[in-house]
Amino acid sequence: MQRRTFIVAGGALAMRAFGANERVNVAIVGVGGRGRDHITSYVKVPGARIAALCDVNTAQTERGSVMVEKAMGEKPKIYQDLRKLYDDKDIDAVSIATPNHWHALAAVWACQAGKDVYSEKPASYNMYEGDQMVNAARKLNRIVQIGMQGRSTVHKRKAMQLLHDGAIGKIYMAKGLCFKRRPSIGHTPTELVPPGLNWDIFLGPAPMRPYTKNRFAYNWHWFWDTGNGDIGNQGIHEMDIARWGLGRGLPAGAVSSGGKYLYDDDQETPNTQIASFDYGDAELVFEVRGLPTGGEAAITGTRQGFVGNIFLGDKGYMSVDHAGYQIFLGDKREPGESGTAEKVDDTAAHMQNFLEAVKSRRYQDLHGDVQEGVTSVSLVHMANISYRLAGRKLRFDTASNSFANDAEANAMRTRPKYREPYVFPKI
Repeated sequence: MQRRTFIVAGGALAMRAFGANERVNVAIVGVGGRGRDHITSYVKVPGARIAALCDVNTAQTERGSVMVEKAMGEKPKIYQDLRKLYDDKDIDAVSIATPNHWHALAAVWACQAGKDVYSEKPASYNMYEGDQMVNAARKLNRIVQIGMQGRSTVHKRKAMQLLHDGAIGKIYMAKGLCFKRRPSIGHTPTELVPPGLNWDIFLGPAPMRPYTKNRFAYNWHWFWDTGNGDIGNQGIHEMDIARWGLGRGLPAGAVSSGGKYLYDDDQETPNTQIASFDYGDAELVFEVRGLPTGGEAAITGTRQGFVGNIFLGDKGYMSVDHAGYQIFLGDKREPGESGTAEKVDDTAAHMQNFLEAVKSRRYQDLHGDVQEGVTSVSLVHMANISYRLAGRKLRFDTASNSFANDAEANAMRTRPKYREPYVFPKI
C-alpha cells in the first residue's frame, strides 16, 4: 500500500507517495543540544534519512553536518532560515528542536508547506499557539507528533495500562515531581551578536531584545519571552504522564504559587513552584524545585534530583520514573506489581512511531499526537498564568476554551503582539 498526498490548499506543494520500505526525508530544525540528540536518534530509526539541517547559528549546522555525514555517509543540505527549508520539495517531514517560542509557528508553517512534523515538547509556547497547531494538523491533514517520548517508553505504557485497569483502585490524585537541580545563571551583559548567528530569526515572534548570553543557548528557558520555566521544560514530561495516568483532559480550575528564591540573577521564571488542577472528583498536583531538596515516595533519585510521578488511589499508590514503576497496596503499603526500564533509546522509539504514522497517514497511530501534547501543555500554561497573576485561582470553561469571567487571564492565553513577519497565518 502506498500513501498519496495532495496539493495543500493555499500552499502549493504536491508531494510524493511512499512505498512500504522507502525512506522518509527528514529535516532537523534547530541543531543545538537537543537537535543533535535528534540526529543521534534518527540514525537508529529504519526508514529515516536526515536530508537537511536548519539553524539560525551556522556553527551548529556545521557541527551537525559532520555528525550526519559520519553516521549516514552523506552530507545534508544546510539552511539558516526555516522558510527557505520549507520551500524544499525534497523534504517530507521536519523535526523541530528549537526553543519553545518557535515550536508552534514552525509546525504550522511546516503543515502549510505540506510537511509532517515531529516537534519537541512543550507543544506550544502559549494556549493560543497550541490551538493553531491542532487546527493546522487536522485541516491540512498533517501528521504531528509531540516529543513527549514517555508515551513510547515501554515501562511507562505498561504502568499507565495498569492504572487504567484499576491496579490501585479509583485514583484521587496524580502528582508530578520536577525536582531537578538548576544552578544560578548569574548576570550577563548586552553584547554584539556573535558572527554567524541570525538574532532576528532566533527571536522570531518574541519581542526584539538586545543579545545577551543568558537569553541565548539553554538559558532562554528562564525568560518569559521565549520559555515557560522548568514546569514547561523538564516538567511537561511529568505533567503529561500525570494527566495520562489520571485519564483526564482539561481541568475546571487551576491555581499556582511559588517564586524565584535564593538567587540574584537574570532568571525571570520561578525556581520553586507548586500548581493544583481541579477535576472535581480528583486532583492533579505538580511541583517544581530547582534548589537542594529530598525526594518523595519511591521516586528514584539521581545526581540531578528527583523526577517522576506518584498516583494515589483507594487501594494503594504507584510511583513511576525513568527507572521503572512500583505499586504499593493497602494501609501497610505492601509491595505490588513492579517493572523496570528497558535499555533503549526512547526518543528513537517515539520517532519510529512518528514515521510509521507518516506512512499510514493515520494520526490515530501516534503515541503523542498534537492534541494530546496541546492538552497537557495547557495545564503548564494555566499554572504559569495563575503564578504570574499572583497565585490567582482560575476557573476554566472547557466549552468556550477560556477562563471564566477573567479578562486578564484570557489576555495571557496569547502574546500581547506577534512581531512581524513571525505571525500565525489563518488556517
